[in-house]
Amino acid sequence: MLARLNWHQQMRACYKKSLGLIVISGFLLLALFHVWSPGTISGVDIRPRQGSAIEKLLEWKFQDAVSDYHDIAYHINEDVACRLAKNTCVCLADKTYQLPFSNLLLPHVWAHNIDLAFLESHPDPEGVKRHRAQEYSSFQKRSYNPADVPIIAQANSPLQYPTQGVEVRPLKTIIIPGLGVKEKARSKHTVYLTATLGTFDVAATVDMVSVQGEGEKHMILSSPLLSSLNKQLQFVTYTNTVFHPRTADTVQFATEGHQSFFTIKVGHRIIPKLYNSGSKKEYNISALVTIATKTFLRYDMLKQLIDSIRQYYPTVTIVIADDNEHPQPVTGLHIEQFIMPFGKGWFAGRNLAVSQVTTKYVLWVDDDFIFTADTKLEKMVDILEKTTLDLVGGAVKEVTGYTATFRHTISVEEGGEEGDCLHVRQGYHHVIEGFPNCVVADAVINFFMGRTDKVQQVGFNPRLARHGHLEFFIDALGSLHIGSCHDVPISHASKIHLPWSKTDSQKAYDKFRYSSSSAENYIHNEVFYFKNRFKCMTSH
Repeated sequence: MLARLNWHQQMRACYKKSLGLIVISGFLLLALFHVWSPGTISGVDIRPRQGSAIEKLLEWKFQDAVSDYHDIAYHINEDVACRLAKNTCVCLADKTYQLPFSNLLLPHVWAHNIDLAFLESHPDPEGVKRHRAQEYSSFQKRSYNPADVPIIAQANSPLQYPTQGVEVRPLKTIIIPGLGVKEKARSKHTVYLTATLGTFDVAATVDMVSVQGEGEKHMILSSPLLSSLNKQLQFVTYTNTVFHPRTADTVQFATEGHQSFFTIKVGHRIIPKLYNSGSKKEYNISALVTIATKTFLRYDMLKQLIDSIRQYYPTVTIVIADDNEHPQPVTGLHIEQFIMPFGKGWFAGRNLAVSQVTTKYVLWVDDDFIFTADTKLEKMVDILEKTTLDLVGGAVKEVTGYTATFRHTISVEEGGEEGDCLHVRQGYHHVIEGFPNCVVADAVINFFMGRTDKVQQVGFNPRLARHGHLEFFIDALGSLHIGSCHDVPISHASKIHLPWSKTDSQKAYDKFRYSSSSAENYIHNEVFYFKNRFKCMTSH
């Protein structure tokens, strides 16, 4: 009887333990499902967009702020008004004279009609013009920044002035929008304007308004009539006089008892980089994408990769960076092989390969990857075309069945004079609306497609010869908008080799790839400490 009681007690204890393990396992599975299943979280819309409701409201308020006082007369100052941008341009060459050594003695401006020269020889000039317009429209949407929208601070101080969105080209002139004063009537109303990198003037004059300091950095405007003063403020111009390709001038706007400050951005506009990939409705992968890879001591793997690519994308261009000691020619249609100095390194090879890409997108793959029927590059192109993403990663499937995406978030915490703190965590920020299998992250696996110009802008540190991946995404922090889609997989050649079955080239590769030296560790530390100014790093 006692033995039976002990048996029941033991069984009850085991049952409680088992129940506890089941409950804990359930929580763990739920946690893992929450982390690794992006489809369970509501998505965030990251499509390029302009003309939001708030932007329209700001535009209405802006127009309302600058369109008062219709009944007050004004007189155009042609000398100033002619300097304002007219949203049009022509390319005119200087007149030249056929004299000996005239080009040396009298350098002149030459002009070239690029559109005429290009369109005359193009088989479908109207089609290519439409395609360029579409690409530029996409570029504008991707480049849109809400901080560039003009916002006028209503006269609460009682000064009214633009709080953002005012920009002038270097050494050019603009009208400052939104200037105004809202105060009680007095015998004389006076305002002051002061700048550092430019001068003020007026594009038109208003009767009964005194203007002092035209063409100078300090201007005083006064009038006994507040309405006339406000009308005159609508014609105040700013001319940048100190050249800088991208800076800002802080302008002081004041009355006798109040002062305010606002900035005028000075800079050239961003020159678009558009890719003429044709105007077909369906994605032409060969015209849109170049596949780039780096190879070292693995020509057998490289051949396997190329064969798998050609099975699904027979005409896509493949760029190969090769730093083997005894390079072997890799031939075939649409294959470009670039020989590097022996052992130049991993990131140097990435730089070389990406630098030779002329298509809109570049797909990076390792030389031991294998394309499958599920490696749909069209999916990657689709999300890059329809969102603000600059780069999107896929998934790498091992022979064991395990699939990796290497999704990480990266953040930098300010750390004072000693440097900042780098924090790297597994995971992602949010699901992408319209693409339930895709998320936004800061780092992804080394199978990714990116906008060529964006990837080239970030670049790869050539000092990282043997090891390096996360470093690229750290450099890209704040520059690239990055996503990851687990429904675009690529296979990874098996790394499982018995020691006695390895070839000489495999042994040599392992020696280069996986051996670590104090000098190499020093380089990585120096990159983080000096180049990136980190004092510490945390990571999973």
